[in-house]
Amino acid sequence: MVNTLSHLGLGLLIASVAGLEGRQKKIVAALAIIPDLDLFSDVLLNLFGGYFSHQTYVQLYYLFGHREFTHSFLFMLIVTSVIWIYGRNRTFVIASFAALFSHFYLDYATTWKMRPLFPFSEESSIMGAFDSFDPVIMFASLVPVYFLLAGELKKRGVVNDLPGTRLKSCRDNGIGIDKVLLMVLILWCVITPASKFFLVNHVSETEGYDISYQSSYPSSFGTYLSAYPYNQTHYKVLEISYWTGVEKSMTVPIISENNVDGSLEYVQLSTELYDSAPIREIDFIVYSVEDNDGIVTVTLKDARNPFSLFWTYFRTEYIFEFEVDSGEHTAYVKRGSLYLEEAPDNWFWIPLCSMYMKPFF
Repeated sequence: MVNTLSHLGLGLLIASVAGLEGRQKKIVAALAIIPDLDLFSDVLLNLFGGYFSHQTYVQLYYLFGHREFTHSFLFMLIVTSVIWIYGRNRTFVIASFAALFSHFYLDYATTWKMRPLFPFSEESSIMGAFDSFDPVIMFASLVPVYFLLAGELKKRGVVNDLPGTRLKSCRDNGIGIDKVLLMVLILWCVITPASKFFLVNHVSETEGYDISYQSSYPSSFGTYLSAYPYNQTHYKVLEISYWTGVEKSMTVPIISENNVDGSLEYVQLSTELYDSAPIREIDFIVYSVEDNDGIVTVTLKDARNPFSLFWTYFRTEYIFEFEVDSGEHTAYVKRGSLYLEEAPDNWFWIPLCSMYMKPFF
């Protein structure tokens, strides 16, 4: 799957193809994983973010949250400029940018919404073309790691019978295996997003609705989960694949309620709270509304939530509890079936013009 080890492997692959050795090779390999240093700033933000106002917290999240600023074009340009000032070696600079771009591209094409144009645009987006366990990406990224480990083990005399010590020492019809891997990877990274485009267009024509490319996420190799507004009260959830087009489909109600008075007002308020948060994983929001002894609970989740096993987006729920008498609310975040935690107060903010009078009814 695409993780830090995969990014490291691609950095080593790029350095090998560029013919870099020694310190420059290590720097390029490090640059391939350096965007994930925001994991540490993300932890600090989680620890101390509650001390800031909502507006300040949102901007801090855009800068220090995981897969935020360090996964943007501006960050890549800044780091590449520093490398140019430091080395002024064209091959080294190009390899450095390629290593940073490989990290950006794989995350953008595989795992998570990002803000690639921040700070010029705060809009988040995703390509979502590859499954997290894509076999071609896994193979191309882990082979360089194998050669690195094999070389180190042989160098230290731990083992003597591992085949190969360097990517360039293994030839296939006179071409180094490093170049073969990189060419296959680049070709795959072009073909797969294009194939998804044609698949989504085909399904759009079949369904008679312009289905969103970005909102069609890979659920397994060659299979995507998508959805669209079927009518005013339901979404239609689709499982589509390269082999059969639409494999499965079903409709999901947008609002499920148990005869709760003023439910639409609570739904509207929950939506405004959710929209104010810096993290917005849900593409097709479905609501369930319940009233338990004066506490109205509104749960927001993606219409595709029950149909995905691995995607964090689909397995995330936002839960808002409103006390009818006092007008106060408490927010919770539930990620899959792992844990439920109370969200910090400054995650959400309601404009004064939207504050509700208690009670709604």
